[in-house]
Amino acid sequence: MECASCFSFLSTLPIMPPSSHGNRLSVSLYGGITRHTRLLMQVSAFSYQKFIHFALDETKRHTQLAPSPLQDNFSSLVAMDAKTELRMSSFQAPKIRLLRSLFIEDDESMQVLDFAAFPKSEFDLPIFCANFFTTSSINIVVLDLNPLHDVISQRDYKDKYYKSLMPLGLKYAELLPWGGKLTSESLRFFSPIVIWTKFYPDQYKYDVLHSAFMDYYKAWLDLMDRAAEDTNPSQIMHNREAQHRYLTWRAEKDPGHQVLRRLIGEARAKNLVKNFLFDGLDKLGTKTFLDYFPEYRCEDGTINEKRSIIGKSFEHRPWDARGEFINNSFR
Repeated sequence: MECASCFSFLSTLPIMPPSSHGNRLSVSLYGGITRHTRLLMQVSAFSYQKFIHFALDETKRHTQLAPSPLQDNFSSLVAMDAKTELRMSSFQAPKIRLLRSLFIEDDESMQVLDFAAFPKSEFDLPIFCANFFTTSSINIVVLDLNPLHDVISQRDYKDKYYKSLMPLGLKYAELLPWGGKLTSESLRFFSPIVIWTKFYPDQYKYDVLHSAFMDYYKAWLDLMDRAAEDTNPSQIMHNREAQHRYLTWRAEKDPGHQVLRRLIGEARAKNLVKNFLFDGLDKLGTKTFLDYFPEYRCEDGTINEKRSIIGKSFEHRPWDARGEFINNSFR
């Protein structure tokens, strides 16, 4: 999705080779090694599993985790090719509605991590989002504390959660540069500290990404620790609707569904998307996609299938060092 599923960016962005030292060739005992083989070795040399293990261990230091009821129906799947495995885990905690991960591994040539933490409606915490897609030739990365509320127009919300985190965001924006064009639709779900990048498989970049994941997740847990429960019914409803809007967008527009359909078929992909990855669609609200995003309505009342209808895109990071949005508007 815009802000989450790494698959989104495979469809919305050109996967062009980034400028990097990652295209160096190595010499083998037989006089040489192809770039593809070198990259394949890089992919098989690491695993996103350690990201998941870190997150769960760190979460247990801050709160009491309990298995989510989703675990009963979503734990693992084998793709139709009988080789690719999809592994899922899900938990809940006093301030966390859902902490879930999807890890996909394709015979050491592809890895995908979709990890998210959704707060309960009594808290206006950002949504932790880590979406990583790796093949033998490219890495596509989105890491963010997705804002629950608008950080462009609501300065108080932006300052509350992101002002103190700007140095962290700037540090990794230097190490993991902006990955290229993003549409306006994407940016409304991102924060000023978002990491959106692409790079060749490279051990140094993997280490940086692992460090960024750990630092961002620890920052999110610190925010969670300090978050006070809201008792105002109006604010709780506001938070619930904001998260439902987020889930509604993702469930409808995430092009990653196409990848899941290819792996496990239409029926299982739809079930995984609606009832696991974006669980809450039927629990947090009743509004439809077109209620939230009427600009996508076609003349016949159906949803426009295009990813972007606004048309404006951003080649470079659109926030300055203070977290101020540089452009006047999305349009």
